[in-house]
Amino acid sequence: MSETFLEFQIPHQKLFNGIQFPLILSPNPKSQTPPSSLSLFTKAIKTEKTFLDSVLHKSGAVLLRGFPVNTASDFNDVVEAFGFEELPYVGGAAPRTNVVGRVFTANESPPDQKIPFHHEMAQVPTFPSKLFFFCEVEPGSGGETPIVLSHLVYEKVKERHPEFVERLDEHGLLYTRVLGEDDDPSSPIGRGWKSTFLTKDKSVAEERAANLGMKLEWLEDSVKTIMGPIPAIKFDKTRQRKIWFNSMVAAYTGWEDARNDPVKAVTFGDGKPLPADIIYDCLNILEEESVAFPWQKGDVLLLDNWAVLHARRSFDPPRRILASLCK
Repeated sequence: MSETFLEFQIPHQKLFNGIQFPLILSPNPKSQTPPSSLSLFTKAIKTEKTFLDSVLHKSGAVLLRGFPVNTASDFNDVVEAFGFEELPYVGGAAPRTNVVGRVFTANESPPDQKIPFHHEMAQVPTFPSKLFFFCEVEPGSGGETPIVLSHLVYEKVKERHPEFVERLDEHGLLYTRVLGEDDDPSSPIGRGWKSTFLTKDKSVAEERAANLGMKLEWLEDSVKTIMGPIPAIKFDKTRQRKIWFNSMVAAYTGWEDARNDPVKAVTFGDGKPLPADIIYDCLNILEEESVAFPWQKGDVLLLDNWAVLHARRSFDPPRRILASLCK
């Protein structure tokens, strides 16, 4: 139980083992100190951190709705209040812009494009354990951020395709992506190598890629990055379960632009091609098990990146969702 936060339900949630997904918290009207201002809200987060950590661990996703969070700067204060360490965005694929402090724009790819399900930065060894999203401008229509529990996806895929899962477990995955020099905002994976590695110097880029376990092959006006083999299935120690931790479906169905052919973007770790029919069945499983709720201005969504994959639906502008990544 919490003094400040009250759990409530919306029609879009799903119930898994008696736990709401996502768990939704709003201000408790009976609270003696209702979080009616940003400073009272951030103070309540610090005071009730143990409660918030426990509900996140239980559900995997917590939506904070109805709190006084209006701007990017307010959102930055909320992220800071949780006290998680920041994770720099090195090695990710999405074009993003730093807005304020620890806050970035979410993937800036065009509104008509869907972004497939993925764990944040699952294709590199250093990834965030938690991520925050904030709805600064709610979408004209569409634009939801669907979420799905990773262990459920693993169980369903294993049930339908046991031999495929065995091969994945044994070989892992190899990700290949060609990056231009500068960001290409028309592509969902359009981050150029300079902003991917946060440098303009090729030798520094090579050093940072090597630290990620990534090989670089320089081309005339671009660079090919080869990542892996990297595990496709991980073990979540804190919850004692296997999870579907990869960017396979996202890469195979979505890593497409002028430089990249999605079918070549991801293969088994031994270089052999993946079976298209199974990939598309995995996509169906992700959709079937997912939850998508309409964003409202001021919403803050906290995801445990070990437990939950997320996606983005296409939308009619305006829409502005901001993000922050934590170690």
